[in-house]
This record gives sequence, structure tokens and C-alpha cells, in this order.
Amino acid sequence: MELIDTHLHLQLEHFDEDRDVVVERALAAGVTRMITLATDLKTSEQVIALAERYESVFAAVGVHPTDVHKAAGRDYYEIADLSSHEKVVAIGEIGMDFYWDTSHAREQERAFQLQLEMAADLGLPVAIHNRDAGEAILKVLDFVGDGLPQGVFHCFAENGDYARTVLDKGFHISFTGNLTYKKSELPQVAAEVPLERLLLETDSPFLAPVPKRGKRNEPAYVSYIAEKHAEVRNMSIKALAAATTANAEKLFALPAQPGAHRPQENTVVS
Repeated sequence: MELIDTHLHLQLEHFDEDRDVVVERALAAGVTRMITLATDLKTSEQVIALAERYESVFAAVGVHPTDVHKAAGRDYYEIADLSSHEKVVAIGEIGMDFYWDTSHAREQERAFQLQLEMAADLGLPVAIHNRDAGEAILKVLDFVGDGLPQGVFHCFAENGDYARTVLDKGFHISFTGNLTYKKSELPQVAAEVPLERLLLETDSPFLAPVPKRGKRNEPAYVSYIAEKHAEVRNMSIKALAAATTANAEKLFALPAQPGAHRPQENTVVS
């Protein structure tokens, strides 16, 4: 059985002590490919370095909504240049986030629109972050209109109506460990997502699924999320894994399953 973790943050300090082991554990668990996502220019460079270091790791570059107020205009040009790297498969993590602060809402809106248009020009899909900003995000998507790139709403936490809206716009949907939490209503939403639009992700090191909740998340745990999807759809995990793997390969234009990773000694993430 083969799985793809389409969204994690392998560059974060949470993995500094055992990054090689984390990747090895993922491979041993059948997670043959992983996409690690940036949050700004510096981490865009870091995720590319990791993609160069591990054959099984791919990168997404971009500016996260909570970092847009710190990004200089030239950062977006440099990120566009970085996107030409052979292992960059998406623009992300982009979107809008009003959970902590709405004082930079206008900046978030501009950065989101800019990166959507950048992705469309580059022919790359996007990974969209939405936290308490659902209507604002739809407003930007409607403004961009027919020029929208393909992409995925990651860590989906909205209701079924919202899911249908973004599906109608051509997007995929993925859920994290939030799908496995006891009081979550997300399994009902997930069950209604067409199988051909479903992706798997962990959002590591955050949101570890049950039974690992409260611990550091890692890509090997994507199997728990796959199991929950299979359960709510009344299908085998093997069939669920095959479908979501094919979906990820198509959306992100991923190459065929690579072999075991081979760390390159001179590659440093700073």
C-alpha cells in the first residue's frame, strides 16, 4: 500500500534532532512521497534544500498568510524564481487567516491574490490555508475568476456547503488529524467529498491524529487519517490509498515512486 503526505512542514525545528529518522519511518510506513511547504522566502529555500536531500520529498514555495506583513515585495519575485526548481510542485502555503489577528486582512488579501495569479502563470497548483477566513477567501477566488489555478484546501475545517462551493471551483480537499477527533463533524463532510478530489495530509508537526493526538505529528501517521477516510466511506484502506495517491500524482505532477531516500551529506538546512 502506497500513501502520499501532501502537506507537512519538515523544515521546522521540531524535526531538527531526527529528521532522517522521520523520513525513514515514513518510508517504512508506505509513505513514498511527501510535500513540505514553506511559509516565507527563507523557508522556501529550506524546503527546496530538503527536497534536494531526500528523494522522497518535494517542495512547495510561498508566503503564509500570517507572514505576509513581514514579506517584502521582492520576496514574491524570488519565490517565483525558486518555483522553477525541478522538485517544486506547488505554490504554498498561501491563503488567509483571521484566527489570531485581522489587522493585516488587506495585506493577506493582496498576497493571496498575487500568489494565486503567480501559480496560474507558472502552471502550478496551490495549497490554500483557511482559518476563520472562509468568506474572505471565496471573495478573492471569485475576483480571480476564470484565472484560478488548480489546488487544494488543506486542513479542511468548514461545513458541507463550503466544501461543495470549493469543489465547484475545481479544488481538491484534504483533512488532517482533525478528522479523527471524537467531537469532530468533519467525517460527515469528508464522506461527501468525491473520491477523485480527496488528498491525504498530516500537516506535521501539528494536529497529530488519534491515537497520537498530543504528540508531535509526522508523515508516517498519515496512515491513521487514511484509515478514518476508509471507515467513513465504507471502503478498504488499500482502495482509499490507491485513489488518493493517484489524485496527488495528478494534481502535483509527481514522478513515479522513488526509491529509498539518500541524504546528501553536504545539504544543510539553516
